[in-house]
Amino acid sequence: MLKFTCEKTPLFSAVAVASRTVAQKSPISVLEGIHLRAEQDTLSLTGYDLENGITISLPAQVREAGECVLPPRLFFDIVRKAAEDEVSVTVDDQLKVEVKSGISVFRFSAESADDYPELPDVDEEEGVRIPQQDLRAMISGTLFSASENKTRPILTGCLFEVEENSVTTVAIDGVRLALRRWRTDETLSCAGKRFVAPASALREVEKLLADTEEPAEIVVGRKYIIFRIGDARLICRIIDGEFVDWRKVLNTAEEISIVANVSDLTSCLERVCLMISEKFNSPVRCLFSNNKACFSTATQTGAAQDNCSVAGDGKELTIGFNGTFLLDALRRISDEEVKLSLSNSLSPIVMTPAGDKDDFSYLILPMRMREATE
Repeated sequence: MLKFTCEKTPLFSAVAVASRTVAQKSPISVLEGIHLRAEQDTLSLTGYDLENGITISLPAQVREAGECVLPPRLFFDIVRKAAEDEVSVTVDDQLKVEVKSGISVFRFSAESADDYPELPDVDEEEGVRIPQQDLRAMISGTLFSASENKTRPILTGCLFEVEENSVTTVAIDGVRLALRRWRTDETLSCAGKRFVAPASALREVEKLLADTEEPAEIVVGRKYIIFRIGDARLICRIIDGEFVDWRKVLNTAEEISIVANVSDLTSCLERVCLMISEKFNSPVRCLFSNNKACFSTATQTGAAQDNCSVAGDGKELTIGFNGTFLLDALRRISDEEVKLSLSNSLSPIVMTPAGDKDDFSYLILPMRMREATE
């Protein structure tokens, strides 16, 4: 038995958030629903698929404390279409649900919460607090490079390394590497922590984060991680295994160094990549000369060529890259300029800040090109 009333807008938002980690199909039927718990003046909603779980809390007028499991799609639609600003929910001893809003009344059945599993506890209380906008930039700036190949599970997530005054995230898919770093003047109490968070969980964390200086907290246990963001709490399992030594990967020879305007370089590549599609894929041929970079491609669709001014001598190096991979990295760089480091036609390109900062690095391996025909 439970009975509560709360405002429509925060309830609708909470249902939407908790629904993200509801199991789509599970042998445990209650995991396909949203768990509601009403107690004191708080309503908590949870979605959990045994891998990732989100709990979000909101204020409510609780007349009778209790818990149950509701069908997520139906409950979401009912709250979304509620006629008034307040929604009242009553669940009786027979698990019959009545939802009222204004003159609208909905009746359906709930499930017992007796078999709903508790979310795992994290046996640590010390965490690292990062402004939400910075954590979101770190996740969006690396997550696209996480591998989708489940034969190497450790690469299907992002590595987090906490040092005394910084947190670094790294993702590698075997062809490219993405690194973002956040620095602080404070000494981080959990320095030395190192863990890999699954990409599926980080996608949900990214959606929860706002463009604000308000902090998000990451608490790391032996097997699980908790992300605390406002009134929401996401828990996920740490991916076991040994992550690639990214420092060795980034430690490449630098014979050519070029500085380019990020916006100009991105626009140039976007024009050339108009000829590339999943059906007609082809590398972008890059010719780096003195203060100029020339990009071209040829597919069954047609051919394209464009130039971009740069600062530095590319020594007439010709090299091929996946154009989409180049754009994926460039679109996540907020700096005005980027430094491009190259060695030869068989070595990767590394993108780093043009100044003294070290807050990002992007590495992409080259593609083999067919010899141009006359």
